[in-house]
Amino acid sequence: MLRNDFLGNDVARLGFGLMRLPTLEDGSVDVATTERMVDEAIKAGVNYFDTAWPYMNGKSETVIGEILKKYPRDSFYLANKYPGHQFFDTYYPEEIFEEQLKKCQVEYFDYYLLHNVYEESVDNYLSDKWKIVDYFLEQKRLGRIKHLGFSTHAQNDTFERFLNHFPEGTFDFCQIQLNFVDWNLQDAKFKYELLEQRGLPIVVMEGLRGGKLASYDPEDEAKMKALRPDESPAAWSFRWLLEKDAVKVILSGMSAEDQVMDNLKTFSSDKPLSAEEHALLDSFRAKIENTVPCTGCHYCMPECPLGLNIPRFMTAYNDVVFAKNFTLRMGIDSLPQGKQPSACIACRACTHLCPQNIDIPSILADLTAQLDTIPSWRQICEERAAKAAADAAAEAAKTAEQNS
Repeated sequence: MLRNDFLGNDVARLGFGLMRLPTLEDGSVDVATTERMVDEAIKAGVNYFDTAWPYMNGKSETVIGEILKKYPRDSFYLANKYPGHQFFDTYYPEEIFEEQLKKCQVEYFDYYLLHNVYEESVDNYLSDKWKIVDYFLEQKRLGRIKHLGFSTHAQNDTFERFLNHFPEGTFDFCQIQLNFVDWNLQDAKFKYELLEQRGLPIVVMEGLRGGKLASYDPEDEAKMKALRPDESPAAWSFRWLLEKDAVKVILSGMSAEDQVMDNLKTFSSDKPLSAEEHALLDSFRAKIENTVPCTGCHYCMPECPLGLNIPRFMTAYNDVVFAKNFTLRMGIDSLPQGKQPSACIACRACTHLCPQNIDIPSILADLTAQLDTIPSWRQICEERAAKAAADAAAEAAKTAEQNS
């Protein structure tokens, strides 16, 4: 198992993400299969496990806590997150933090993160009313958090604003979405390079873009097999990430035993990509980026009567065509209504200035339609809260019946 030093700990490069666990027909976590997967991963040297309050409708923490309790506490590293990105009426971190320790059956977290700092959550984390960061810095001082960080899906200006708000040394690490496609498509390169400059080690999420980078069309997969006959398409994406020096842990949200075995094989040895192999990945990326051939020249923007950020929406369109993801809609929803793609009045003033002759109003209309098929983050949070309340009520009723 490939390993490295991550803030003084000997940590496997492959981290076990606990957001996409296997499920049974009723939608509940398949605990038996999850336990076999975790046991196999630990046997091979995986020692970093990443969970969060909302994962698996609130069950991820409980499941991993029950599984890991049979292992010595100093044999694994557990990461958890504070859900300040969710829509709550109040944000009292101590209530959730204490509950998380109980659910995970531990006395401390090795790595703890502010979950998803982005446009609509950043003010929660910066608020003097909630004092979220102050609370977790105190927990770190008390030894209940060993290393404090944050995860983010923010636009780069929000990301930089958040980093600049705090004194150097406030955070120990950062978790970002990073893969060879988003290096350009979501400008993850900016986040990576800024974190590298500031000496903040990186944990990677969405290395396979929710599985989109684990399979390709037959012609492209044949090209990959010709160069690496013994490796899966997923391995190519992980190899690309392993070359990034600031990346300390690459999370994989494994939901099946065969995924565990394939990942263990990949992370058992270092096999850097050749120049030819990099060129092949670059060609795949180019096809995705060129769905709409916007170059980001911004010629269109001065003529837009609404001041819409058209280049951003062209990138978003390429992104949503590649893979629908709630984080994309989350970013758009954070914009004022009058600045969203749906605000376009199709005046076509922009199209006359586009060097690429893009039919911008049509693309914005299609982007709006595509986004409408993705649940909003608020809707997801409300559905999760309703499910958690229903589960709690059912459990209470069951307990009452047993005690009657």
